[in-house]
Amino acid sequence: MSYLLSKSRKDNPAENGEVQKITPQSAGWEYVGFEMYHLKSQQDLTLNTEDTELCLVMVAGKAVVSVDGQSFGEIGNRRTPFEKIPPYALYVPHDREIRVIARTDAEIAICRAPSRGDLGVRLITPEQIGVERRGFGHNKRLVHNILPETEAADALLVVEVFTDEGCTSSYPSHKHDQKNSAQETYLEETYYHRFDPPQGFALQRVYTDDRSLDECMAVYDGDVVQVPKGYHPVATIAGYNNYYLNVMAGPVRKWCFSWEADHAWINSREYAEKSEQ
Repeated sequence: MSYLLSKSRKDNPAENGEVQKITPQSAGWEYVGFEMYHLKSQQDLTLNTEDTELCLVMVAGKAVVSVDGQSFGEIGNRRTPFEKIPPYALYVPHDREIRVIARTDAEIAICRAPSRGDLGVRLITPEQIGVERRGFGHNKRLVHNILPETEAADALLVVEVFTDEGCTSSYPSHKHDQKNSAQETYLEETYYHRFDPPQGFALQRVYTDDRSLDECMAVYDGDVVQVPKGYHPVATIAGYNNYYLNVMAGPVRKWCFSWEADHAWINSREYAEKSEQ
C-alpha cells in the first residue's frame, strides 16, 4: 500500500468518532491537517484549534456547533454529499474551543493549517459557496468552492468536487509544488474520497516529472490521499460516482499551478468540440 494513502477507520472509529487524522507531522510536510469524524446522533465532540485555523465542513448530517460558548445553532443540510448541494461550513481561528453535538448521524470534516492571524469566527452558508462546472466530455466535474482564495483565511483553501462514473478530474494533470516560481505556488493537499454506491473505488496517481515520485492508488470510500508534490489526477470507474473534499495550504494563499505539457491539450477547443459530438 502506498505511503500516501490513509485508509479509513470507519469500521473501527475512535471513541470520539475519529476515522481519519492527518497532521503535518504524520504526512511529513509543513501545513495541511485533516480530520474526519463520524458521529452518532446526540454524540458530543470537543476540539481546540490550538495554533491552527480551522474549517469545519458538514459533509453529511446535522449538528449544533458552538465556539467558545457562542452557538451557531443547528447546521447541516445533506443526508449524503451525493445530494450535490453546497454544504454548511464554519471558519474558526486559532486558540478557540469548538463543541459539536450531533443531531443526526453526522460526517464532519476538520480542515487545518498553521495560523496566528486575527480573523473572526464565521459561518459559511450554502448560499455563500460558489458553484461551478469544469471540463468537457469525460473530464467534467461539479465544484463547490467552500473556502476559496477570494474569501478570508490565512492559509487554508477548501473545495469539494463531484466526478461522475467513468470520468476524470484533477485533470489534465497539474501540479503546485514550487515555492519560488512565477507560475506556481506551493500547496500541500489532501483528498478525502467518498463513493456512490459505497463499495466503489477510483484510481489516483501522484507523480513528478522525473518520476522520483510515482504512486498509483486504488482509493476506497473514506480513504485519504496525501499529495506532497507532483501531479495528482483522479480516474473513476463505471458504475461509481466519486466525491472528494480537498484541503490545500502553503506559504502563499493562491492556487497557481502548471499543467503537465503532454496532457494540456485536453483543455483545448478541439477536444471540447470533439467530446460534445
